[in-house]
Amino acid sequence: MRRTSFEDMNCSLAQCLEVVGEWWTLLIVRDALFGVTRFDEFRDRLGIARNVLTQRLDGLVEHEIMTREPYQDNPVRYDYLLTAKGRALWTVVTAMRQWGDDWAAPNGAPVVAVHRGCGHVATVEPVCSHCGEPVLGRDLRPIDGPGAGPVSLLPKR
Repeated sequence: MRRTSFEDMNCSLAQCLEVVGEWWTLLIVRDALFGVTRFDEFRDRLGIARNVLTQRLDGLVEHEIMTREPYQDNPVRYDYLLTAKGRALWTVVTAMRQWGDDWAAPNGAPVVAVHRGCGHVATVEPVCSHCGEPVLGRDLRPIDGPGAGPVSLLPKR
C-alpha cells in the first residue's frame, strides 16, 4: 500500500517531507533561493504546468515557507518571497545539490557556490555545533530526543 501522508508519523524527516518532499516543491524553493519571485518566471524556468505550480506555491504559502506579496493591482499579481522558514531550507537544498554534483553530474557541477567573503568556490561541510569539529555520519550516535514518542524510531540494539 502506498503512503499518501506522513502527517501522523513522529519523525522530523517525515514532517519535512510532508511539506517539501514533492520534487517540484524543492525546485521552486531552489529557484526562490536563486532570487526568482514571479509565477511566470518559475513556470518558464521549470517547465511546470500552471495548475501544478499554483498548487505547490499555495502549499508553500500555507506552510509559511513563502509569502505572497502583491506587486500589481489590475490584474492582481504576486511576488512569492521566502520566509525565514523557507530560507532555512538552504542547507537542505545545498546538501542535495552537492550530492548531485558528486554522484549525478558526469560533466561537473551545473552551479557552484562562491563564498562572498573570500571569493572562492565553497562546499558546505557539516560541523559540530558544540565544538566546531567536522562531522561525518559515522561520528554521530542517534538517541531518542525530547519529542520521542512511546515507540522509538531507532532500531533496538
